[in-house]
Amino acid sequence: MNICVIPARGGSKRIPRKNIKKFNGKPIIAYSIEAALASSCIDQVIVSTDDQEISEVAKEYGAQVPFIRPEKLSTDYIATNPVISHAVEWMETHGNPIDAVCCLYATAPFVQTYAISDAYENFNNLKADFCFSVTSFPFPIQRALKIEKNNKVGMFYPEHLNTRSQDLQEAYHDAGQFYWGTKQAFNSDTSILSEIVIPYILPRYLVQDIDTLEDWKRAEIMHKVMQKMNREI
Repeated sequence: MNICVIPARGGSKRIPRKNIKKFNGKPIIAYSIEAALASSCIDQVIVSTDDQEISEVAKEYGAQVPFIRPEKLSTDYIATNPVISHAVEWMETHGNPIDAVCCLYATAPFVQTYAISDAYENFNNLKADFCFSVTSFPFPIQRALKIEKNNKVGMFYPEHLNTRSQDLQEAYHDAGQFYWGTKQAFNSDTSILSEIVIPYILPRYLVQDIDTLEDWKRAEIMHKVMQKMNREI
């Protein structure tokens, strides 16, 4: 079976109660849960949390919370892979053999069901270790500036001072939405930059990091505009 695991611990610092904070009218985690439940390539949606309130909200929106995440996997410094591996181990220990896993972040209100499903098809057809969402930088990173200690402006790559933007290679970054992987890859030290990892490219209007309250406000505005556009189509 294929499962979606949504990590959602209760101890977020920069935005308190971030994973269940209301985002345009409903808990932000609900968007991830609903998108995953609507995907035909996912058999079960699981929320991994150490928090009872998050557990109740997750169940309200249709996810399963078959266990409470151990305290040792709920610190500020724990990486994602051990959390996913724990969920896989729990499922298999309880009689549910796992084929593929989609790690989907709780704060991804722009995630689309079609993207989750399309990415799985690419991942499965190419027999990759991972397939994860990326998006392009809006500006050539080769023309990036830095502020020196003397408060003067410098270039990270001065050799591209006079290079035309259209002649520079396009750059991408992790979109921070979802990561399809084999259970073996999540349980190993496989890097998402290894040779058998593939990207799923998202348009920039579907991507927004949400780490600060300013990010949150910007994301809500973007989301309202997107919903309005979808209603008008």
